[in-house]
Amino acid sequence: MQKDFSKGILWLLLLILGGGAQAQIITEGRILFERKTNLEKKFNDERMRRFMGNEKNKTEEFELIFNDTISIFKPILSDAPDNFSWATTRNTMRQNFNTNEKVIVLELAGQKVFVKDTNTLRAWKITDSKRNIGKYNCRKAIYEPNDSTRIYAWYSVDIVPSVGPEGYFGLPGAILGLATEDGSIVYFAKDVQIVATKKEEFNIDLPKKDVYTLSTLRELMEKQLGGQSWGKRILEDAFQWL
Repeated sequence: MQKDFSKGILWLLLLILGGGAQAQIITEGRILFERKTNLEKKFNDERMRRFMGNEKNKTEEFELIFNDTISIFKPILSDAPDNFSWATTRNTMRQNFNTNEKVIVLELAGQKVFVKDTNTLRAWKITDSKRNIGKYNCRKAIYEPNDSTRIYAWYSVDIVPSVGPEGYFGLPGAILGLATEDGSIVYFAKDVQIVATKKEEFNIDLPKKDVYTLSTLRELMEKQLGGQSWGKRILEDAFQWL
């Protein structure tokens, strides 16, 4: 009887320890994201569709490097020719959660534009919907920036820092999936690497002048682009994730 009781205790300890090892909590590392853009949905007017020709979809890669105080999201650039580089944005964004500050490097018309501002707080609605992304269990959350737009996010509590692609954060874990409601732009994590981060990985060299806030940049762009329909499209695209 004593031997059976001891075996029972041993098996219980193994189950507890095994479960703890399986549910490893991640506090720093690197997440590789794949972004798929449906160009037909993004550019839904007939003139643009004729211009795009047979180009229907575009796939790009990004990386998110993070620890419990800072993150940086940036594109993984390729040497392959890209005739439609103008059709999507490839922004770099660093967020410091201790100072509540973000730095953004925007690619606009082939030029780098620098922004320094506070982190953007978003009101999330967490749902009961769940799915797996890779080996991580994720829960779905919804953000509605306005009456006609919805952004869906899937986050995992196994990755503790509240980080995500394009600077999206504010959920009880890292965002591993992010998508517009119509599916025109979708980000999904392809790989999560549990690695120690280095200070230099978060470096962004800001110029001494011409650094904007989001509001001053928007005001400047609205003046330059005027009220043209194509200008509004450029403005909407530039600020879509900001």
